Amino acid sequence: MRGLVLAAFAILAPLGAWEASRIRSDGAIGSLVVPSDPDYVATRAFQKIFPEGQVVLLLLEREDPWSPDALARVDALAGAVRRVPGVSVYSALDAYRQAYPGFAPTPEAVARFRRFLQSVELFRKQGLAGAHHWGLAVAFPSAGAAARDATLAAIDRALGDTAVRKVGAPYVESWIERESGSASLRWFSVFALFVVGLALFLYRSVRSLLAILISLGVAVALAVGVGRALGFAFTVVSALVPLTVMVTALASLVYLHSRFVDQPEGVDVDEHQAWALANKFLPVTASSVAAVLGFAALAVSAIRPIREMGLWTALGLAIAWVVAFTLFPALQKTLRTPTGRTVAIRTALYDRLAEALPALTWRWRWPMLAASLALSAAGVVALFGWPGRVAPMRLGVDGLDYVDPDLAIHRDMVWFREHVSGLNVARAWIHTAPGAATDPEVLRGVDRFTSAAEALPGVSAAAGPTSFLRVRRAMAGETGPLPQDPEGFARVAADVESLLLAQPELRGFIDVGGLSDLQITVTFADGSAEGFARLSRGLDEAWARTVAADPAFRGASLRVVGESLLQAKVGASLVPTLTESFALTAALIFAAFLVVFRSASARLMAMIPSLFAILCTFLAVRLLGGSLNVATILIATTVLGTTENDQIHFFHHLHEGEGPGGLEGAMRHALRVSGRAIVFATLINAAGFLGLAFSRFPPLRQFGLEAAGAFLLAMLADFTALPGALWIVRRERPSGSG
Repeated sequence: MRGLVLAAFAILAPLGAWEASRIRSDGAIGSLVVPSDPDYVATRAFQKIFPEGQVVLLLLEREDPWSPDALARVDALAGAVRRVPGVSVYSALDAYRQAYPGFAPTPEAVARFRRFLQSVELFRKQGLAGAHHWGLAVAFPSAGAAARDATLAAIDRALGDTAVRKVGAPYVESWIERESGSASLRWFSVFALFVVGLALFLYRSVRSLLAILISLGVAVALAVGVGRALGFAFTVVSALVPLTVMVTALASLVYLHSRFVDQPEGVDVDEHQAWALANKFLPVTASSVAAVLGFAALAVSAIRPIREMGLWTALGLAIAWVVAFTLFPALQKTLRTPTGRTVAIRTALYDRLAEALPALTWRWRWPMLAASLALSAAGVVALFGWPGRVAPMRLGVDGLDYVDPDLAIHRDMVWFREHVSGLNVARAWIHTAPGAATDPEVLRGVDRFTSAAEALPGVSAAAGPTSFLRVRRAMAGETGPLPQDPEGFARVAADVESLLLAQPELRGFIDVGGLSDLQITVTFADGSAEGFARLSRGLDEAWARTVAADPAFRGASLRVVGESLLQAKVGASLVPTLTESFALTAALIFAAFLVVFRSASARLMAMIPSLFAILCTFLAVRLLGGSLNVATILIATTVLGTTENDQIHFFHHLHEGEGPGGLEGAMRHALRVSGRAIVFATLINAAGFLGLAFSRFPPLRQFGLEAAGAFLLAMLADFTALPGALWIVRRERPSGSG
């Protein structure tokens, strides 16, 4: 039925590729949280009341920012950027001109402007003014990735060749989406060259190469295309979906083809192909099921892209299994791919090594097993720490962790963090009775709460509705805090409702719809899960003190929301994702081994290489100063779900080779039949993931390097620790050992 099979895939593959090309991108760090999370729901509800839009800061550095030339230059830049459709530009000079519209940079006017900024710290803390720079806050609506990128490009054109520092989440998210998307394309070309070279070197046949490449292309097109049908998006880890499907599918094809080329004398090629497929059906199917279940276990993660990536990859691996047992055999027959009887594969070096392995692993069985266990134990300590002695591995969820350090946007954000303020923003959302948001007594309490929030450790600035009242007093020459007596504050806040009509910026802090919601924007330094938890506790305590001292707040509520909260939740979810998904993956794979193998010791020993590789990888990452992030957290599941293929094939053929020769004979048979394919598959997997080292996206680059190293470590354990453990458990010795 190969004609029917080829026709079916000829129709399905282009459809899959078309669907794959239409998948949307989502590079926002905050969108890593699953939509059902309560904090995600609250943050999105807050944003419906106070639409945040997109905001970037443009920083113009000058040795003397108060010179007429510097002031004229920042004015000219603001005018140029204002010509970009849909943007709003705000600067400290704009605020001052509201009170002094005729401002000109004369020495006297500049001196007054300087005294004004010295009395109002808000502009300095927001980055709009500094000892050696001026800042422009540029806001534009959130209208999707394409509109955002078009606006950023228009801003860049408006700036021309003027050197400015660019800071803001839109620049980061745009780069992440672009780079994570191009990572797959860049990797694909590298991996394709490797597949071509390896297939031609091993099988020495263009027809075999074509069968493998066509099968791979169809499997990946269908696997990626199904993601759009499920509503998935390309995120910071989505590049791993086609990569994982391709290397796993290629490994299965190598196992099948390596058995196919091993055609004995006197057996017809069609009969041999059927036998080879039957011989490899159980191990390939068992390993595919284990990998599917392993990646599906990522559904327990609270990090949305990881959950989607797990389900997406699991479905893609199931599709790859179908391709391996339908399209690939049809292509083998249609293309008449040669077997080893006509074109010998290159295995002379491997055959010499395999011949020596049984005796070598018996002689060094105890040192090999002891070394693997010791390194694995060190990997556990490197990952989870040792109470009172070694801290757990660092978690990387800072936005800067996702940007190449060599890029200008990374350097600009580091400069802003070091010279101006933190990059993390929390929103203190206050809900009051309808119409109470502009009540002077409520605003007086909000002002006290804002001051208390700004005094918290690690907080750079806190801006709320009363910040505008402070600025207006400073423009009138009145410095110091707002009056706290009821009569004095009522006079200051008497015209807040009219200000809401005249000042669009104020409407970002008070909801004009029901006048029942207010918000305070808190900028802080430590964006880790622990840092955000400390900030939240501090805000809750400050709110409790404010409410206790002010009857106007009875019935009012506070909730801390914002993108930084969601980012912190991602950090808090990394280790649970690792432990829960890994435990579930290991249990599912153990169950798959239980079905394939009856020996309890075999089931346990089969996992030695994968566990050794994973834990040694984490040990190396820790020693090299690395950290966990949303990509590298997937190392454990990816390596375990992929390398268990090797152990299933090894033990399947070990059992197949049992006979009078004992363990030595069975081991030689397993090494001859499956060992070569293990080496080929490992090289394919390692080279495939190593291709991500060409990415400028740090999480994917780190993942690629770590995964490639883990695959090589697993292969090392396949041929050392695993045979050594078998010798110890079976209590046998090779012939001629005395």
